Amino acid sequence: MTEAQTHPAPVPVTPRRPRSRFVAIFLYTLQSCVPPKRWAAVLLPCAGALLFGLLAHAVHHFPTRERAFANVAAEGIFSLMMPIAALVIGDSVLGAEVRAGTFHFTWLSPTPTWQIILGRWIGGSAVTLVTIAPATALAAVVAGAAQSAGAAYLAAAVGSVTYVALFIFIGCITRRTAVWSLAIVFLVERLLGAALTGIAQLSPTWESRAIFVGFLDDPPSRLIRAGIPQGGNAIVRLAAVTLVALLLANWRMKHMRLSGAAD
Repeated sequence: MTEAQTHPAPVPVTPRRPRSRFVAIFLYTLQSCVPPKRWAAVLLPCAGALLFGLLAHAVHHFPTRERAFANVAAEGIFSLMMPIAALVIGDSVLGAEVRAGTFHFTWLSPTPTWQIILGRWIGGSAVTLVTIAPATALAAVVAGAAQSAGAAYLAAAVGSVTYVALFIFIGCITRRTAVWSLAIVFLVERLLGAALTGIAQLSPTWESRAIFVGFLDDPPSRLIRAGIPQGGNAIVRLAAVTLVALLLANWRMKHMRLSGAAD
């Protein structure tokens, strides 16, 4: 027996390609930043959206189910449930970790800040696309307005991902993310946005309503607000707001000062 037969040549092992930092951040966002307790907090507003769908059956002074759901969705889902769900998600992917004092492990890594911001935003956006957006579409079906489900999903999806970008930016400038986020949603957007069109034009709440109304066949006239782009133009407007929020978050993250857990 020859030496080649007694000692077979080793089989070459192909080295496994290392996972990119961006993919690692995205997976970490889904696995660690949104624990079961946070999922429960996200699903509560989703359940609220379904309840608003049921509430549309109690509105009898509209000629069609689509009009009844449009009014309920504009006032209840896009102005209340969607911002709350997006706030929980946006705070989870960054603000909560900054307050806990654990974000510095990521911040001090060699990963570029733009990859951290983008990975956290995409991870948070993925959560919104499987929670609040489907819940909004299902609310339309529950309300008997199945024809409005597509417009409801699109409006909730675009508005939610914009909110996530906005709340990530807020998480980069303050540790009291939830407090400032609530102030922006209910004081700036709801109160000032209702009176000032200039603020409403940059508001995810008002623009998501405009997306929804713009894609309806026969929207209620009271939901059409002058000076705010409708339908596809509103999507473009929110895309610009999202981009600006992410750029500002990236700039601010480069100048963050982290010093342990918040009080």
